[in-house]
Amino acid sequence: MLWLLMLCIPVVALAAIKDPPLSDKKWGSKYDHHFRKYSKRYFGPNFDWRWFKAQGIAESNLKPEAKSRTGAVGVMQILPSTFKEIKRSNPHLLSIKTPRWNIAAGIYYDRQMYKNWGKKNFSSHERLAFALGSYNAGYGGVRKAYKKANKVHSKIETWDQVSSFSPKETRRYVKRIRDLMEGVK
Repeated sequence: MLWLLMLCIPVVALAAIKDPPLSDKKWGSKYDHHFRKYSKRYFGPNFDWRWFKAQGIAESNLKPEAKSRTGAVGVMQILPSTFKEIKRSNPHLLSIKTPRWNIAAGIYYDRQMYKNWGKKNFSSHERLAFALGSYNAGYGGVRKAYKKANKVHSKIETWDQVSSFSPKETRRYVKRIRDLMEGVK
C-alpha cells in the first residue's frame, strides 16, 4: 500500500504546479501581434487580447506544431473540419498550420461561441468563460451542463454555477486560462 502512495505523490505534486503568469518570459511575445490584431478584429479594440494568448497557452503552450490525439492542430488546437467551416466565412485564412491563420481562426471561433452566449444576461467576463468552455467542450456540451445547473440554481449568472456540471477537462481548461490572467493589468 505504501508503494501505491509513493507513486501518487509525484502526480499530486505535478497537479499543484501552477503556470507562470502570462507576463512571464517563458511565454514570449512571438505571437502577441496576431493575438492583438485578431482580438481587435473579432472582439473590438477594448477587448483584452491576452485572454486569447492565455487560451493559446492552455491549448498548446503556444506551440504551432502541436497536434492532439483527436487531430486538433496548432497554437489554438483547431480541428481541420472546424477550420474548413471557419474558412467558408473567412476565405483569407490560408492554412491551419500557419500560426497567424490558426490564431485568427481560433479567435473567430471564440467570437462565435461568445455570440451564442449573448442571449443570456451574463457580464462580459462570465460570457467569455462560457465561450471558452464551449471552445473546449463544444457549445452543445456546455449547453447541456447549463441545463443541468439550471435545475439546481434558480438563476444562473456565473460560469462557476455551471462548471461543476461540465466535463472535468473543461473545468480545468477554463480555470487554467483564468489563472494565467490573474494579476494581468
